[in-house]
Amino acid sequence: MTGKTVAESRVMLSQLMLPEHANAMGNVHGGEIVKLADNAGALAAMRHARRTVVTVAIDSMTFLEPIYVGNLVTLVAELTYVGRTSMEVRVDVTAEDVLTGRRTHTNTAYLVYVALDENRRPCPVPPLIPETDEERARMEQARERQALRVARKAREGAD
Repeated sequence: MTGKTVAESRVMLSQLMLPEHANAMGNVHGGEIVKLADNAGALAAMRHARRTVVTVAIDSMTFLEPIYVGNLVTLVAELTYVGRTSMEVRVDVTAEDVLTGRRTHTNTAYLVYVALDENRRPCPVPPLIPETDEERARMEQARERQALRVARKAREGAD
């Protein structure tokens, strides 16, 4: 199976945040951002695998800054790790005040997907080819996160 670069599957999504995206505080509801991150991540994973994928984990979703109604939210999703059937995707979220041009990094999330075959069974995916030092460093960090996931799953299975 021929490998693919990070750039080959990178996805960028943008969406204007409207009043229907607001929570009781009047800010954008965190669940809306999680949903957008999952959509962007899944698209990047599907581009890489050229298969249907399912979300199997969201490692973290820390909200560093609020996102407001009227902001343009942009999500950039790219693969950081590929196992045999699974893929980790990093999603960076930025909010832009379109009137001032001020951009704020609001989130980074790590999501894991598994590629499925025609019978909805996990199937192999192409290897990931890092091209830059940053991509290689992210891949190594992702390997460490994957090892922690595997260890956590083994502990949970033993309970």
